[in-house]
Parts: sequence; C-alpha cells; structure tokens
Amino acid sequence: MMRSQVKVTTMLLVLIFSLTGLCSAKDKKPPDTKPVQSCPSCNNGGQTGMWTYMTCIPGAPGAPGRDGAKGDLGSSGKTGTQGPRGADGKKGAKGEPGIQGSAGRKGERGDKGDNGTPRLASHMNWKECAWKKADGTDSGLIYNCDFVKKYPDTSLHVYYAGNLRIHGCDDCCNRWYFTFNGAECSSPGTIDGAFYMARGRNHNLHRHRHIEGHCNNIQKGKVRVGFSVGKCVAVQKLADAWTGWHSMNRIFIEEVPKAQQ
Repeated sequence: MMRSQVKVTTMLLVLIFSLTGLCSAKDKKPPDTKPVQSCPSCNNGGQTGMWTYMTCIPGAPGAPGRDGAKGDLGSSGKTGTQGPRGADGKKGAKGEPGIQGSAGRKGERGDKGDNGTPRLASHMNWKECAWKKADGTDSGLIYNCDFVKKYPDTSLHVYYAGNLRIHGCDDCCNRWYFTFNGAECSSPGTIDGAFYMARGRNHNLHRHRHIEGHCNNIQKGKVRVGFSVGKCVAVQKLADAWTGWHSMNRIFIEEVPKAQQ
C-alpha cells in the first residue's frame, strides 16, 4: 500500500513539472501563482494535503449572461412642489338637467306692508238705467240717471244706446248730449251726437244710435247724469226730434281710473 502511494505521488510531480515548463515557454512574463486544486487522495488517512501551483495565460472573456430577475418595488418618493396654475380651458357643452332638489322649508312671515293707493276695477262701480218710451221732445231733458261716485280722482264713462230720428224738415239739425249735475262735460270735452238733414221733409227714418265718452273732474258723491236734446251749434233750425221707438233706451255709467296723460 505504501509503495503504491509513492508511485502515484511521483507521477503527479512529473506531470506538474511538464506543465510548468510548457506554460513558461509561451509566456515570458513573471508567472502568477494560483492554487489549482487539492488532491483528494492526499487527505486520506489524516495526512496533510499537497497544494500545487501553475502559471498560465487567461482565456477569452465569456459571453454576457442573461438579465437577472426583476427587483422588488421601491418605496414611494416624496411629493413634489405644486406647479403654477394652468390656463383656463374652453367652456364645455351644456350638461343634462340635474335632478330636482327637495322643496325648501317655509320661510318666516314677513312684516306687514304699507297701505297701497286705492285702485278701481272696471266692474267695481257701475250702473245702467233703461226705459222703453217714445219721447217727442225737440229741446230739453229726456232722462236722468243718478249715480254715486266713490273716489274724487276717477272718471265717469257713459254711453247712450237707443233709437233716435229727426223728421219733417230741410236743412235742420238736432243734437243729443250728456250733462253732469246739469252741466255738460268740460274735460276732455262734451259728450254728444248731432244729426242733420239737408232734404228730409218727406223722410222719417228711425235708426239705432250710440253716443259714448268719458268725463273727468267730477266730484265724489251723488252725480245726476242727464241725457238731453237740443239745437245744433252751426244750424239754428230745430228738427222734429224723436227719442226711442219700439225698443229700449239705455244710459250706462261706469266709474273708472283716469286715463294716462
């Protein structure tokens, strides 16, 4: 057994010297001494192993290796400083109507307001006097209709509707008109209607007529509204007048606000 170990050791030494000489012939530089390996058999039986060294030229670099596995996600960085405000964008299209909100709570009762200026609706104070009678008066009062005016700064709206005619004359005229407490209206003017005939001696035409207007500056309280007939201003000759004929006569009186100025 001892003889075999000596033989193996001798062969290893011869091989090492041969390799050392080969490497020295190729490279004149001072040799690098590196441990190559340890002899496994040298450690058998508790004996100390023998390290051998050799000198050699480095080989060519190997090919790059593959990329390694992706590393773990790093921690979040710190929040940066706020940048300047950007320019306003374009106005967008109108959106769809939103859902109707719930009703708000009832508000508190407000303070009582000041008294307003009295106003008069057209139906608040009016009167109509009607009669059915044929009246042959040529000059004078035909009918009176009393009215109670409620306010001092209002106007009276009046009209007559009925059958009127003149007869039996040429170049003649009659005028029917309203009076207020015996006087004709002065503001804005008289309320009347004139009927003239140039050739009417043989004419007897009964026609429905309508005379209407407004009168201002009439005092508050009782007002006697009269309907009368008389001569015309331009023609002095009276005709044969007739008021009412087989139909109703009407005087209508209404208290209204004054007209705009």
